[in-house]
Amino acid sequence: MACIKGSVITSPFLDLGLSDGLANAVDALGYETPTPIQEAAIPSVLMGRDILGSAQTGTGKTASFTLPMIDILDAGRAKARMPRSLILAPTRELAAQVAESFGKFSVNHRLSMALLIGGVSFSDQEAALDKGVDVLIATPGRLLDHFERGKVLLQDVKILVIDEADRMLDMGFIPDVERIVGYLPVMRQTLFFSATLSEEIHKIGKKFVMNPKIIEVAKPASTADTVSQRLIWTKPRDKRDVLRKLLRRETLQNAVIFCNRKRDISTLLSSLKRHEFNVAALHGDMTQSARLAALSDFKEGRVTLLIASDVAARGLDIPSVSHVFNFDVPSNAEDYVHRIGRTGRAGRSGSAFTLAASEDDKKYLHAIETLIGQSILLDGQENTGDDQTADASTPKAGKKTGNTSDTAPDTDSGGKSRSRNKKSGKKQAMNENARTGNEKTGAARDAKYPDEKRPPEWKGNSFRDSDHIPAFLR
Repeated sequence: MACIKGSVITSPFLDLGLSDGLANAVDALGYETPTPIQEAAIPSVLMGRDILGSAQTGTGKTASFTLPMIDILDAGRAKARMPRSLILAPTRELAAQVAESFGKFSVNHRLSMALLIGGVSFSDQEAALDKGVDVLIATPGRLLDHFERGKVLLQDVKILVIDEADRMLDMGFIPDVERIVGYLPVMRQTLFFSATLSEEIHKIGKKFVMNPKIIEVAKPASTADTVSQRLIWTKPRDKRDVLRKLLRRETLQNAVIFCNRKRDISTLLSSLKRHEFNVAALHGDMTQSARLAALSDFKEGRVTLLIASDVAARGLDIPSVSHVFNFDVPSNAEDYVHRIGRTGRAGRSGSAFTLAASEDDKKYLHAIETLIGQSILLDGQENTGDDQTADASTPKAGKKTGNTSDTAPDTDSGGKSRSRNKKSGKKQAMNENARTGNEKTGAARDAKYPDEKRPPEWKGNSFRDSDHIPAFLR
């Protein structure tokens, strides 16, 4: 918090070069100290440097570019349809979160802002653009719609922010982003942020930034230490029952439940409502007004449980989420990191539970554990710090986990080996019995027909090795 020494107000955010008015706004929101990404990025942004930055979710990355932008844009005013800065986000939810943060931080500054996202009236957005905006926050598709209509001009953009670039890549938005950047001035400041800085992201980033400062405050795809991760093996048909038991067992403040498919969200929503849980849904097929209403109800505490698809994983910024439940194991390992990143934010503790039930889930879990560099403990298992949990992604035969009575199939490497050995032993026994039977039958026949002429016993591996060669081969 800000400290008062005589008549001078001091704040850790002032040390980063932010103005008094902005530091006061930050202090009023309850932020006491800058996060590592903020400490590293804010001074460089204020100096006009391009940034290529990476930080795990929940580390205050949004404030690391919104705060310095506010001070930079405080000098000067925008012209009609010509925004002075542009922030590109991959999803409507994330764009709305950035806009909300900008509004909170800029209370002591006279800056105008417009939000261009799908599902909202074009006319309202055009009216905001006509007045002139200092900050334009948009998804790529909706921005291009306005640009093609001639409603927005981009030649006056001084600062470009590309947020969640790895998600842009996953969703196929990079071509749209490249097209948009082509309409911007070459001389500009570009801030390129991603949850991870893979080789592919580096290659893409180099197209947009010039001599950037590279900031990486966390190892790629790391999970927060504040999140307790647990795994439960069950059967596909029992997953809803297992989830309900978990929801009743855990001390919940609120929770986000992730599903892989939209139809599963609808099914799970109906099931939980039938069992009198306070729940809402959030997915891409909902109208924008319905999505915003569901998100608002969850934030304000009117809804305790939010069932979401991965479209919402990068857009939720609610510091007090206590639990995350993966009703389905994500097929993309990085999505797991972003899902459980909804809890344990801002230094708070959180819990994440993953339900696994199929052969595919074993492959997905192996990829997840490889990515995050740790094993996910089975529910009820203590972390002993040794390697005994290395096979958590593989269910054990007959082992009960959590509060479920379901047993997982014996499909671990040792189980497969035992099964193969058992089958091999049976086969060997059958062959031995067959040989013994043939010998007994031959001995009995010799005793019954002592004068019968029979060919000599076969020896060797070919006709040449044998003492007897059939007449037709002589």
